[in-house]
Amino acid sequence: MTQAALPADSRLATAQPTRLVHQSPGTERLFAGTVKAMGLLVLALLGAIIVMLAVGAWPAFRTFGIGFFWNPVWDSVKDVYGAGIMVYGTLLSSVIALVLAVPLSIGVAYFLTEILAAPLRRPVGVVIQLLAAIPSIIYGMWGFFVLAPFLADHFILDVADLAAPVPGLNKVLDYGSGNSVFTAGLVLAVMILPLITAMFVEILGATPVVLKESVYGLGATRFEVIRHVAVPYGRRAMIGAVMLGLGRALGETMAVTFVIGNATRLSPNLFAQGSTIASTIANEFAEAGFGTMKLSALLGLGLTLFIISFIVLAASRALVAPRAVS
Repeated sequence: MTQAALPADSRLATAQPTRLVHQSPGTERLFAGTVKAMGLLVLALLGAIIVMLAVGAWPAFRTFGIGFFWNPVWDSVKDVYGAGIMVYGTLLSSVIALVLAVPLSIGVAYFLTEILAAPLRRPVGVVIQLLAAIPSIIYGMWGFFVLAPFLADHFILDVADLAAPVPGLNKVLDYGSGNSVFTAGLVLAVMILPLITAMFVEILGATPVVLKESVYGLGATRFEVIRHVAVPYGRRAMIGAVMLGLGRALGETMAVTFVIGNATRLSPNLFAQGSTIASTIANEFAEAGFGTMKLSALLGLGLTLFIISFIVLAASRALVAPRAVS
């Protein structure tokens, strides 16, 4: 085909090729240097935090050894400290939050993407996401003044009565108070719910429509579609969303401090009072004098929380990393 036979638009396109705008070498070097400096600054800040925590916690590690991380004794009078109770409370409350929040997040996300009428999806989704904008101290006050008394009067006693005849279970669901590890986990579940839900909505929305329609055509129900199509398709991304929610729950301070009871004792009872790493640091940091063993132990708790968060991050990256097909 000759040039004259081409349509006018085609001749225009061939006559005027796209011209690339080339930046000067100095601009490119400035941009590359700025980006590199920002990356190194973040690494330097992270390293400075680790060094500060490690140096400050060294007297406690030198005195109590590696057992500091699992020793269940925290006695300010005898100046004996261990992180075991706080690590247990942190992990237990976070696991309770995930157990409660993840199924609810999947249900809410599927409701928003598949069942709710299209004109209402955005307003309802915005309302759910606004829960993430509520300050954590407001959640703590709500948990202390509303949730804890309600659970004490209408839930904990009834559940403990039902579990009392069952050996083993009566130790886990024993009589307790409204301010407990379970209440802290419930408050954390409400706090991480909008974060996980927002990511689940994006993940479920990315599921190809042709896959869902094919399964519907085979007679599958909505539950079977979400179980066998939507969740497997976005499984790795969902794991990443859950891990982000877990990271938020591990480091939460004020909301947990209000409702967990702040008792430094180890108990298998979910309805017993307890403490977390963050709540212990918030409660006792002002009482720790400079250069004291207690301050060193609190910095050791901070380093312990950092290590736990790093392990969670590493586990999430390992779980969501693509695997080579053999």
